[in-house]
Amino acid sequence: MTKNYIVEIKEITRIIKQKGSVKVKEGHGKVLELSSMEAWSSSRYGSEGIFLIFDVFQLRSISEQFSEVSLDVVEFATKPTIYHSIKGRFLQKGPSQDGKIRFSLIKKDFWNKLLFAYGQVLILNECEDGEFDFETKDFFPLLSAGTKEMFLSPEGEIKILKG
Repeated sequence: MTKNYIVEIKEITRIIKQKGSVKVKEGHGKVLELSSMEAWSSSRYGSEGIFLIFDVFQLRSISEQFSEVSLDVVEFATKPTIYHSIKGRFLQKGPSQDGKIRFSLIKKDFWNKLLFAYGQVLILNECEDGEFDFETKDFFPLLSAGTKEMFLSPEGEIKILKG
């Protein structure tokens, strides 16, 4: 990780803590808005958004408790994957639809380090307006063609939605 990344990550996390969200233009040219759970608003985003985590232990704050099988699927996935699951009963704010949420464990260097530096779950939304606060050459992993989608139930049921 270059020194530039460290400065960039510190600035991005500072803005999220200060304003509640930040817009980052990633390597594919897409503008992504990263919002804290406290700043997320259903009136602004509807039910859209993906919870981003850097560690499986963060699942406790957004979903029901997972079986070991489901946790292993998330932890050992080799390709970028968006998981659909049951919304946690203690989750007060954040995108959900019909009692289900979407989340992803982000492992890619820059993005993982950014999530780790912030230390809490963030919510991802794509932006249409094109304005951004930061730009990075790093590609956001969920925008790649090989991104999978799966449903995981807390009991270990697994359904491939998009493979």
